Formats: sequence, C-alpha cells, structure tokens
Amino acid sequence: MDLKNTKVMAYRREYGRVGVRNHVIILPLDDLSNAACLAVEAAVKGTMALPHHYGRLQFGKDLELHFRTLIGLGSNPNVAAVVVIGIEPEWTKVITDGIQEKCPGKPVFGCSIEQHGDHETIMRASQMAKKFVQYATEQQRTECSIDELWVSCKCGESDTTSGIAANPTVGNAFDKLYKNGNTLFFGETSEITGGEHLVAARCRTPEIAKQFMDMWNEYNDFIIANKTNDLSDSQPTKGNILGGLTTIEEKALGNIQKIGKECVVDGCLDYAEAPTHPGLWFMNSSSAAAEMVTLVAAAGSVVHFFPTGQGNVIGNPILPVIKLSANPRTVRTMSEHIDVNVNPLMLWEMNLDQAGDLLLDMMIRTANGRLTSAEVLGHREIVMNKLYRSA
Repeated sequence: MDLKNTKVMAYRREYGRVGVRNHVIILPLDDLSNAACLAVEAAVKGTMALPHHYGRLQFGKDLELHFRTLIGLGSNPNVAAVVVIGIEPEWTKVITDGIQEKCPGKPVFGCSIEQHGDHETIMRASQMAKKFVQYATEQQRTECSIDELWVSCKCGESDTTSGIAANPTVGNAFDKLYKNGNTLFFGETSEITGGEHLVAARCRTPEIAKQFMDMWNEYNDFIIANKTNDLSDSQPTKGNILGGLTTIEEKALGNIQKIGKECVVDGCLDYAEAPTHPGLWFMNSSSAAAEMVTLVAAAGSVVHFFPTGQGNVIGNPILPVIKLSANPRTVRTMSEHIDVNVNPLMLWEMNLDQAGDLLLDMMIRTANGRLTSAEVLGHREIVMNKLYRSA
C-alpha cells in the first residue's frame, strides 16, 4: 500500500493535530459530577458524557495521573470541544486550564457544583454545550496526510491465533506506518513478561532500553510482591488458557508480534504521557483492555488496532477501536464485533502483507468517518488508572 500518496479526510485542529472524530464531550472531574454530566448529555443532542469513578481524595502521583488523564482525554484531537464539570472549582480549573494550554483555540468551559447545585450547573453547562455542538458541526473534514495520524495497539482475550495471525497483522501494519513517519503506541507491561529482553533489544539507544527495563522491572516487582500464583491467577487469563496459551511467556511472544519486524522503540512513556516526536513508543500501562485504551486515548492516539482471539468487546468513547480476529469461531459467533477478518491467513488464502494492507484500508476508512463495530454497538468503556488507595 502506498501510504505516502494516500490521504484521509479528517479534522485539522487549530493547534496542529489531526483528529478522525468530532466529539463534544462532557467531562466529569470526579465521581460526584457524573450525574450532572449525564444530564447534560441527555439535554443536548450531539454531546457525550464520560462518567468515571475517581477524582476524590487522590494525592501524589495518583492525583497527577488523574489530572494528566482527564486533560489528555479533553485534549485528544478527536474531541472538538469540552465542558468540564467538577464538585470543586479549584480542581475543575486545573483541567480546563490544562486542556487550553495543550490545545490553544479548543473551546473549553468549566463549572463546579459547590454553591450552585445540580440544577444550576446542568443549566449553565447545557447552554455552553449547545454552543459547542453548533461550533463542532461547522467543522469540516479536510485532506490530511496519513502520517499525521497517531495509532495505538492493544490485544485482548488472546489465543493461539492471535500470536500466529492477528497480532502479526498489526505488526505488518505498524512496520508500514513506522516507515511512513507515523506516531505509534504499544504497551501492556505485564504481558511482555518473558519477552522483555526482545523489546529491550529493539530499543533505539541503550538509554531507552534501560528506561524500558526499569519500567518493566518495577511493574513485575509489584506483581510478584502481591501475587497468589503466577501473576495472581490473572496472566494468562482463563480465556487465554481456553485459547491454548498456557504461560505468560507464550502470551508475551505473541503480544510482541504487534510491533512488527522493522519498528524500533524510539521512547518510553509513563501512564497517559504524550510522545514528543514520531516513532514507536512504549507506554507503561495495564494489560486490562479498557484501562490501556483509555491511557493511549489520553496520550493522543486517534485510531486503535485491537486484535482478539477469543473475543473482546470493549470500545472507547473518543478513540475508535478497530477489532480484528483470525479465530474462525470468534469471527462466526461474534461477527458483529469484528471489523477485519484475517482468518484467511490461517488457511493460507492470504499472506501477511495482504492482511496488513487490509487492516490499513480499514484504518483509512475509519479515519474518513466509518464507524467501527464498537462505536456502532455503543461500547464506550472508559476506566481511569488508579495507583493508590484514596486518602
């Protein structure tokens, strides 16, 4: 596929980034603000609330991560405008100021419930949300280069077909995007266990390799300190085992296929951090699907590749998740969730290069406006990472 001469019709934002969706989001600072955000969504057509369960009595690095994730979600180029609602004005302002600093020109409005109550807050937020929707609906898609798209990947409910076909399909697409100059993400720190040396060997410099190994060691030490049995009976998952993956090392070797054969790891990111230049970036992140996809959405990814073996149904409110599978049973029994069928790879009816192009074609169609299966089915899972217990 000639990516250099292929264009997509996407939204170019005032601050330079390119998005493939045009959402107006109602973003709660904390769990106490969910009801008000959902009320605004119900009152103003064209808005989308992002309810979550944290934001109270967090502190230290945990609070920094909470702020960074919310600011990142509001700053994502797939978001045209943001209304932030919080219980307290000070922390609400942290989020609105953070979004405005990262995205000059993006419409952002914040309001707090304290000393106003739900009714007044919902009214004020709804009035502004209406204006934001009208602003967003006047934005036009324009011709953009594919290399301006930030693309992430994460697999879920992996099985033997994942490592043999679906994950290598993502790897083939990543190799082509990497050569094209795109910004790419991968992660799932615990699911690299047993193959961490292979990732370290792919790092561009010894310094990046050390940073990666430090992140992996810290994550692994935490798991070992708290496990009950082999990654606390969670890695591999019960679905992975049913799919034929008996050890985390087997799972890791399949997982690593997603970064292809030619990509080089150009940098490491902590949770929800944004990359500073094009290339392939490792993000220290949970292997839980909704958590990891939320983190890369907050880091700025605008399209996500999600290979699945046994079948995983998650989506994301602002980041379109493209599902692919090589498992014939999953493609048959969960067909409504699968965007790209790469089972022909298993039957020698398609080669890996053709499978990668098939996925890239779906990426282009998605960037041009096609809704993914997860979007059509209403999968809007968002899970905030939390590092500590609340104070």
